[in-house]
Amino acid sequence: MNGWMSAFLLATAAFVLVTVALGLIRILRGPSDADRMLAAQFLGTGEVAALLLFGAATGTPALGDLALMLALLAAFASVAFVAGVRGGEHD
Repeated sequence: MNGWMSAFLLATAAFVLVTVALGLIRILRGPSDADRMLAAQFLGTGEVAALLLFGAATGTPALGDLALMLALLAAFASVAFVAGVRGGEHD
């Protein structure tokens, strides 16, 4: 891969990580559990994107596998959250 393309991918990954760091504010401030869960999903998506970009820039295919594993864990986390919220409701 060209040097400028690798630099661009690394810069894009860094930008994604900065936006993910801003998402931490929503997790800390809330105000509701649903807001916190959506922010956590955003963190997971940002981490997957950053790992894929970093893996493409460095030519490390194992980072793609790690990104897919994190995406799977994020999906399970949202299912667990919804099940926990629905379990708390009494019909």
